[in-house]
Amino acid sequence: MIENMNVYEPDQNTLENDIEVFRGWLKGVLTVQPATITFTKKDGTERVMNCTLRGDMLPVVEIKEDKAPRKQNDSVLSVYDIDAQGWRSFTINAVKRVSFTMSDD
Repeated sequence: MIENMNVYEPDQNTLENDIEVFRGWLKGVLTVQPATITFTKKDGTERVMNCTLRGDMLPVVEIKEDKAPRKQNDSVLSVYDIDAQGWRSFTINAVKRVSFTMSDD
């Protein structure tokens, strides 16, 4: 098995003009495997988070039928923080770096 580390650092143009494409790409990566996301928090500090959206790594969530669905905010992505073992979110245009490993198996 060969593993390749992939790193993507979006430029400001991507974050301003292609945010929907970047969000879709990032969501696709996280659905396949965990990634390390570096982003700037709203308070200005930098955060590095190991996260995923891969189904077999997510906790089982009980769906309550009477609860109204949340309004979707496309500028924010909710992910499962592997280290904190909880759901977290970040603003897409605050992402500075995405690192993930692709295995050739």
